[in-house]
Amino acid sequence: MKKFLVSIAVSICSLSVVAAPVPGNVTADVIIYGGTSAAVVAAVQVKKMGRSVIIVSPDTHLGGLSSGGLGFTDTGNKSVIGGLSREFYHRVYQHYQQPDAWQWQQQQEYGNKGQGTVAMDGAERTMWIFEPHVAEQVFEDFIKENKIIVYRDEWLDREKGLIKKDGNITAFTTLSGKTFAGKMFIDATYEGDLMAAAGVSYHVGREANSVYGEQWNGIQVGVLHHGHHFKTNISPYKIAGDSSSGLLPRVSGDDPGKKGDGDKRIQAYCFRLCLTNDPRNKVPFERPHGYDSTQYELLVRVFNSGWRETFNKFDPIPNHKTDVNNHGPFSMDNIGMNYDYPDASYERRKAIIKEHEQYQKGLLYFIAHDPRIPSDVQDAMNKWGLSADEFKDNGNWPHQLYIREARRMTGMSVMTEHEVLGKRAVSQSVGMGSYTLDAHNAQRYVKPDGFVQNEGDIGVDAEQPYRISYGAIVPKKGECGNLLVPVCMSSSHIAFGSIRMEPVFMILGQSAATAAVQAITDKKKVQDISYKKLKAQLLKDKQRLE
Repeated sequence: MKKFLVSIAVSICSLSVVAAPVPGNVTADVIIYGGTSAAVVAAVQVKKMGRSVIIVSPDTHLGGLSSGGLGFTDTGNKSVIGGLSREFYHRVYQHYQQPDAWQWQQQQEYGNKGQGTVAMDGAERTMWIFEPHVAEQVFEDFIKENKIIVYRDEWLDREKGLIKKDGNITAFTTLSGKTFAGKMFIDATYEGDLMAAAGVSYHVGREANSVYGEQWNGIQVGVLHHGHHFKTNISPYKIAGDSSSGLLPRVSGDDPGKKGDGDKRIQAYCFRLCLTNDPRNKVPFERPHGYDSTQYELLVRVFNSGWRETFNKFDPIPNHKTDVNNHGPFSMDNIGMNYDYPDASYERRKAIIKEHEQYQKGLLYFIAHDPRIPSDVQDAMNKWGLSADEFKDNGNWPHQLYIREARRMTGMSVMTEHEVLGKRAVSQSVGMGSYTLDAHNAQRYVKPDGFVQNEGDIGVDAEQPYRISYGAIVPKKGECGNLLVPVCMSSSHIAFGSIRMEPVFMILGQSAATAAVQAITDKKKVQDISYKKLKAQLLKDKQRLE
């Protein structure tokens, strides 16, 4: 199969210390599907507990978003980040203590701005802000040191590749024809493909508030929490004020729905861009193939209204670089263009990812070159470019789209806003979260008054860290007895808005791996293991549960 997320193949032998066995039936105690940060951490934990493990990764590069551009970590309260997740950020810290880590910038010049904490914490010996290639190297070091076998560019045959017997997965086959057999399986993908193929219950989209008695789930028409909405009246029509002229691109003519109702819309995706303003390392923004300036007409009207917040989420990371996130009413988020992604075929997903890439490359070029852009904004944008020393095998473009949310398992227990906001107690903790309930916009629509608005952006603080239940990473009883799901875990849409942070995915990956090994040892289904025994091991391994 063609590369899905990257354009150039990298051989397994060049990236893994242990060569994969010959094609055919490959076995291990635990088979992990996915190449995310959670996948790597889970594999390390299995090895540390003395069991065999194989990572089967559809991705060539390991680390998911953590190595794919999201270097300005969403930490929340860092005191609840423990175990191998904290070890990752400790290793990042160690890297940046080396003088040769600062190739384009003096360390003292960098400053120490972070999100929820300082970037570099000398007392805790952790660093939470980093360059993509540094994160990827840390993950590769984990793989090498623990002699973990990784099969890269291997895609689950979602149609007929899963083999299940007596309620357990026995093996799965990839599109290349390899079969991977194990005693326990962990789905550590952002999409939840193994989970879905196993027949485990899941949800896509936003549940109605009535499903779990929530306030912030469902459609949120009229809720404008962050600055990612239209602050002034902007016409969405090709001829401003004339509805007969038709809608501008990137505006939906559909009814947005009623506040609190459920829908199948997905919060927007984007690439987290690693840009630089250092001329020695800068690659100018090029006109992408198929560029269409009319796609960005709405942004011109936003600028003409006086809006000037383009660079508010150009968050600094070391070496004169930045992690660029969405900010404002028309920005990096490609709103409304991902609804079918979670259940889509590989080819359809590939097309969605390519469309997102085209949108963002076109947006950068448009701001940097279109004569209608205010000169102050354009001059500032042209100081930036792609980082020449990042994503070198993919044209300096991130290899991972930010899949903020796809499928979410409906597991043995479901995390909701009640647990996240501390209104309901959580038993059997396997990790903690602390970040704001944070969802991005899901649609851009026309209000009854004829002006455009975004919908879906939510920001509700979790006042205290909260526990995440073991039941939220395992399927319901009877659905699958040997599968754990630490990424597409069991959560309502809005609760997932807080849980879906990379440090938490690593925490849950380690806990899932621990449970998998104990289930093997005790010959039990994952739903039936001893929580007392699980908790003891997690605490021994420095997970933070309370």
